[in-house]
Amino acid sequence: MKRQTLAIHTRFQSKDAYNAISMPVYHTAAYEFDNAADMADAFCGRTTAPDYSRVTNPTVTYFENKVKALTGAAEVIAVSSGMAAISNTLLCIASMGTNIVASRHVFGNTFALISGTLSRFGVKAHLCDLTDYEAVARAVDEESCCIYLEIITNPQMEVADLRQLARIAHEHHIPLIADTTLIPFTEFDAHALGVDIEIVSSTKYLSGGATSIGGLIIDYGTCPVFGKRMRTEMLLNLGAYMTPHVAYMHTLGLETLDARYRIQAANALELARKMRSLPGICRVNYVGLEDNPYHRLAREQFGPTAGAMVTIDLADRDACFRFIDHLQLIVRATNLFDNKTLAIHPASTIFGPFTDSQRESMDVLDTTIRLSIGLEDVDDLLEDIRQALG
Repeated sequence: MKRQTLAIHTRFQSKDAYNAISMPVYHTAAYEFDNAADMADAFCGRTTAPDYSRVTNPTVTYFENKVKALTGAAEVIAVSSGMAAISNTLLCIASMGTNIVASRHVFGNTFALISGTLSRFGVKAHLCDLTDYEAVARAVDEESCCIYLEIITNPQMEVADLRQLARIAHEHHIPLIADTTLIPFTEFDAHALGVDIEIVSSTKYLSGGATSIGGLIIDYGTCPVFGKRMRTEMLLNLGAYMTPHVAYMHTLGLETLDARYRIQAANALELARKMRSLPGICRVNYVGLEDNPYHRLAREQFGPTAGAMVTIDLADRDACFRFIDHLQLIVRATNLFDNKTLAIHPASTIFGPFTDSQRESMDVLDTTIRLSIGLEDVDDLLEDIRQALG
């Protein structure tokens, strides 16, 4: 079956008692067993029967199975947020004395996790330019546990060559871990590009219009210890498993992902092109634009669409604040890939806790506004942007 069909028609893992055609929401903590032997088998992982909803739930498992079918992954684990997916993955891979090779061009909380929180547990950060492959090769050493990146950085819109990074990682027998949230995993094959572990904030495209918070860890089975440790250690000991109601919402969102994404990506490209002619906008940054420095590489890796995040730069911080304050249709909010178009000033919000010098080193500019493009008519969005600039 093609991907869109799989997104709708993946079979339940067990027949429903009432023949429901949508996976029911199993709002339960525990499950009854017929006998002690079955109970022991479930708790020791010898069967797939659910034992406790902190680590296994039929509604969550169904969502995981859909993602597994769509990606061809060896294992998929659904967790409580995108940050939970990142933190659980890195805690599973890293240990005291190891280091993570990454860029300064990562999401603010991810940067704080890698360079701050994990350092308290003896895990170092080797930060370098991931588009400079000689620099990456120098940054990787015998203590490196992974190379970590975002496939399109937020908000810098940088794209690195995944095959080049995978080559370096695999020469040193470490995994390439990629946050692929900015482009849906239904649009390209991350594993074919060399990614070993894929991380997704399912809050974004998958949730079906920002209905709920969740994350995915997509394991392609090329790092053998990882999958077993995630199930038997990280889920059991850290308690970040996705709730059944969120899994239900994300399953519904997954069924309409293709239809929504096509509109959002097309809207983003059209709006990016039209905004370039508006007075007051100094720069439009979108990898879907043909003259964007990352356009060709992004197209080779991710296909013809370039996601639904666009950034614009205005004259200064005050101009950004005035623009945001005057928006009437576009919503002043964080998050990405809601059905509604959203606007935020990253330097003063997401990256607000960082110092000026830290933001400068991360290329987070006071002049930048991030737009998450929704499903509205492009002409209405353009008119709102035009009046807010005025």
